[in-house]
Amino acid sequence: MALRVARSLAEWPRVVEDRRRTVVSVGNFDGLHLGHQRILRAIVERARRQGAIAAAITFDPHPMKVLRPENAPPLIMTLEDRLAGFERLGLDAALILTFDEALAQIPAAEFVKSVIVDSVRACCVLVGANFRYGHKQAGDVALLQELGRRNDFTVEIAPSAEVGGTVVSSTAIRRAVAEGRMEDAALLLGRPFALSGGVVGGEGRGGKVVVPTLNLKPNQELLPMMGVYVTETVVDGKSLPSVTNVGTRPTFDGNTLSVETFVLDSRIASVPGVIVVKFCKRLRDEMKFPSPDALRAQIQRDIEQAKQYFAAKQLSNMS
Repeated sequence: MALRVARSLAEWPRVVEDRRRTVVSVGNFDGLHLGHQRILRAIVERARRQGAIAAAITFDPHPMKVLRPENAPPLIMTLEDRLAGFERLGLDAALILTFDEALAQIPAAEFVKSVIVDSVRACCVLVGANFRYGHKQAGDVALLQELGRRNDFTVEIAPSAEVGGTVVSSTAIRRAVAEGRMEDAALLLGRPFALSGGVVGGEGRGGKVVVPTLNLKPNQELLPMMGVYVTETVVDGKSLPSVTNVGTRPTFDGNTLSVETFVLDSRIASVPGVIVVKFCKRLRDEMKFPSPDALRAQIQRDIEQAKQYFAAKQLSNMS
């Protein structure tokens, strides 16, 4: 069944049309990393056992963009990607609350009463131990548990997820991506970090003097550290080995950041409208070369490294 999405409290009863109670979590869920996945899968499992609706409450925009915009983090994924992830994980419904100054002023207890109790009618709330909510983030898990006792819902605290001693968090993922540590980001996300968006026209130099590339206009805010990467590019549902440059094309005195992807050993009949680029491994810094020929030679070396990466990956998958 498709995810039912309400974009306000007023929409919830019209969109959901189901007066069963919910098992719900509240959060930004940026990146839908392994920690988020653990909580949301637990919600689905408990909801199925109790005959309830499995739901998530999330915010748009990110609260930091309203409260402290100068410190707001670049988002790992778009809202629509987040909703698609909710659906893949098996949630029945999602409530998107517009985060603005009015919402930021609501006291913690009132937020719980109006949203969790009166609107989504929660019978169980699953959150992390550091969950905060309400005006000035005054609400914590202890208050939520007390409010649950008063309003007939239970509260479950999900333990933090760890990978190799690192606590999984959106902050840790942003740091890994910004530093070009794509393997680390993939471990925390449970999948490769990806950019998606439309293919736009470039300056035309690639096909004429170097190699033909697909120029991506990313939907996401977070971009990897500038450099050259082994990637997989999804075109029309098919994942193709590729090499991607994130940078400004200094050999041609460029000054605009671009994401350019060269698909290996594949013919694309026509320029696709939308692609997804999955980042596997960083190969090198972006560099300024003395000539297009020197750049072309380096790109061929990058391509050979990418082929070796995918050959090793195929052998690993077969073993």
